[in-house]
Amino acid sequence: MKLRCKRPLLFFTLLLALAAPCVRAADQISLTVDATGTQQKLLHARMEIPVAPGALTLYYPKWIPGEHGATGPIADIVALHFEAGGKTIPWKRDLLDVFTFHLEIPEGVTRLTASYDYIEPDGYSATDKLMVLEWNDVLFYPAGTPAEQLTYDATLRLPEGWKFGTALPVGKQSGNEVRFTPVSLDRLVDSPVITGQYYRAVDITPPGEPIHHQLDMAADSEEALNLSPENQKEMVNLVAESGALFGTRHYRDYHFLFALSDHVAHFGLEHHESNDSRLPERALLEPSSGFMLGGLLAHEFVHSWNGKFRRPADLATPYYEQPEETDLLWVYEGLTDYLGPMLAARSGLWTPDQYHEYLASIAAQLGPGRPGRTWRPLLDTAVGEPVLGEPGGPGNRGWLNERRGVDYYDEGDLLWLEVATIIHQQSNGAKSIDDFCHLFHGGPNNGPELKPYTFDDVVSSLNTIAPYDWATFFHERLDSTSAEAPMGGIENGGWKVVFSSEPAKLPGRRGNQGEMYSLGLMVGDDGMVHDSIVGGPAFQAGVSSGMKIAGVNGRVFTPELLADAVKESKDSSQPVTLLVVSDDYFRTCTIDYHGGPRYAHLERDASKADYLDELIKPRAGAQ
Repeated sequence: MKLRCKRPLLFFTLLLALAAPCVRAADQISLTVDATGTQQKLLHARMEIPVAPGALTLYYPKWIPGEHGATGPIADIVALHFEAGGKTIPWKRDLLDVFTFHLEIPEGVTRLTASYDYIEPDGYSATDKLMVLEWNDVLFYPAGTPAEQLTYDATLRLPEGWKFGTALPVGKQSGNEVRFTPVSLDRLVDSPVITGQYYRAVDITPPGEPIHHQLDMAADSEEALNLSPENQKEMVNLVAESGALFGTRHYRDYHFLFALSDHVAHFGLEHHESNDSRLPERALLEPSSGFMLGGLLAHEFVHSWNGKFRRPADLATPYYEQPEETDLLWVYEGLTDYLGPMLAARSGLWTPDQYHEYLASIAAQLGPGRPGRTWRPLLDTAVGEPVLGEPGGPGNRGWLNERRGVDYYDEGDLLWLEVATIIHQQSNGAKSIDDFCHLFHGGPNNGPELKPYTFDDVVSSLNTIAPYDWATFFHERLDSTSAEAPMGGIENGGWKVVFSSEPAKLPGRRGNQGEMYSLGLMVGDDGMVHDSIVGGPAFQAGVSSGMKIAGVNGRVFTPELLADAVKESKDSSQPVTLLVVSDDYFRTCTIDYHGGPRYAHLERDASKADYLDELIKPRAGAQ
């Protein structure tokens, strides 16, 4: 999805003021979504909107919470028609903002009907057997009223026999039609629905926990829903450990909406009382299932506290047309990216060794030899997110070692690990990062609510737990253009990053690309060069991002052959020879490298106490 231009906030303020008199905010807006055609990737929608005569402005959601950009899929809205009193009401799209529509409501009209279709992008949220419905994809809303003050009465029609899961309260269900309890627009957008032919709900509420937690799974096959007893116990532990970490909850109940398919986009998106998470169809059947669950679901679960309940003030916009300011994403996403793996380890989804290797892979990938660190500070990776971090945007077209990507995620792990160790040191072991989470994310459970914060609020809360010059600490880390990644947390925790020829204990390719820290290459299984470290051996030989490796030492490329070539370089005087395709030309690149494979690991520093492992010990007790 392409990113649209932002417009000055003053314009939006004036637009709201001009449009305000034309809609009765106290009246409910009716929304019906017919998903019976989802197998054809087509949804039919109909809205009934209370109106008054005069100019009316309608918005299609543009800045979607959690996506950090103007990513609303407006191009997939088609067959748009408006009608009132049996007559067609003409509409015009705004000349400067394609998400905005203008209409003139005739005298005597009190109700406007909108009908339109939404084309599910291929390979995104729907397959022949399942669908994830994000309500912002299929609705409009009138200008002039904050999202929390607009009430939507939503109905969803499902394919015959399909079941569903959602955090939305159900008002009435008849056959394949579900009518939900009317809710505010912000709650509706924050409450997706997962549905499918193959569906399974699993209770993962810990014993004694008063709030219900559920795993709602939909898959492309029945077999894919086979959650193991071990993984189920670990998910129960995850819920228990979250309660121990934060000391409270801010939701009525919680649903992990979990799609298992090879034909949907794989990502996670946070919501207050649920999350939309997707993994490959057979993820639960793999030996690495716990690692995958911990890497994705724990992160999105943490967001219920850090991102939904506590949110940067500049991301807490009153409606979806207002641009967001993303400079605090190193807290929103960075802290979450630290706490999620920590909870995965505490709950048993990850082993301590996997947690160690995960941190080592981050430290190594962000470490020396990445020239982007010398010109672009960490803070700018957050500020530039709406454009540079967008899928398909400039920041995702290779050359990440020069550009930097969304480093506020991974480097956030290192940053907040260092915060955790400083809290421990400054308090002489009396306080921990858990105490900060209790304070910052705590308070009574009033259901889903929003409590915005600023940079000063973060600093103030940390000072309450452990007095320190936190403002200077963060400014130094955020504004640094040092070639070195912040290693203080790992080192304070009693460990250090080392390299050896022993592969990392991580499933898949993460941390296990021997060519990454040897040849300086990040290569896909298809031979595509995703990154070539500027100044590294492969780059010096002429290999760069965007090329495709066709051959290795005279043979047709496979990942295994490339790994073998790196391994054999240790005992050979012969260079590694790659046949690459650049545009439609072949080129032979001779890499003078003889160091063998190098993998990143954490190694204990016996001169210091092991606080890193102390941080990942269970707090709630294994269930």
